[in-house]
Amino acid sequence: MELSVIIACYNGASTLAEQLDSLAAQQWDRSWEIIFVDNRSTDESLAIATAYAQRLQNLRIVDASEKQGKSFALNKGIREARGTAIAFADADDVVAPGWLAAIGEALQEHELVAVRCDVETLNTHEHKMYRNSLQAEGLQSIHYPPYLPHAGGGTIGIQRDLHFRIGGFDETLPYLEDTDYVWKAQLAGAKFHFVADAVVRVRYRMTLGGIYRQKRNYAEYNVFLSKRYRSYGPPMVQPWKKYFQDWRNLIRTARKVKAASSRAMWVGQLGTLLGKTRGIIKYRVPPT
Repeated sequence: MELSVIIACYNGASTLAEQLDSLAAQQWDRSWEIIFVDNRSTDESLAIATAYAQRLQNLRIVDASEKQGKSFALNKGIREARGTAIAFADADDVVAPGWLAAIGEALQEHELVAVRCDVETLNTHEHKMYRNSLQAEGLQSIHYPPYLPHAGGGTIGIQRDLHFRIGGFDETLPYLEDTDYVWKAQLAGAKFHFVADAVVRVRYRMTLGGIYRQKRNYAEYNVFLSKRYRSYGPPMVQPWKKYFQDWRNLIRTARKVKAASSRAMWVGQLGTLLGKTRGIIKYRVPPT
């Protein structure tokens, strides 16, 4: 088996069928499979995957109900996979035509890859504003040690041997396990390759509560990762100055927020700053 596509899912029923339809339409002249990993879903996710498995011979279902957590589900899915290379796909995204062949061929030559993100197709203008166009032209950058590129989890591909060489996903991390994962791979010597011809249509959070929680959690665990990797590069320049400036700017703009796009952006910034504050207190390091 050349490639295994891993979908780790917890309650993804509202979008899962669209992703499975897009995968079913993919074409590649090499052998590949889809591994659907159910991680304690309480909605119709498992029923949807089971219905697709009855007509897609290359779709297998793996039960990961022993432990809640995306990292655990991904690690178990990869242990069950047969492919010499692994590609990750999220249940709430949609892979574009040609994605499979492009990422599959790239993984024939590269140990670690990430694909291009399309944030236009599945998102309204208002909801695009809080995250902007991440990973549209290349890998994402980071402003703290180890200063290595990273990518969203549902956009990554990796050779199976490298996954096990770095110990897989860190199951203690509830967030940013994908960033930690690709950094471990790069620190182990892998070169991170961007595959512009492979495109995933990314779906952003659509509610203010979802936006807030995502940004808060990402910010807190960015602080945690900055502590974990601070020995891999020089410290950030004046992190406290930017932290307090961001708080002042947020407070000043609170009364000016009127449009839906402005509300989404403001709520996202609030979540980021509160997440940073929580991380500073919890991990006793400067903000990121």
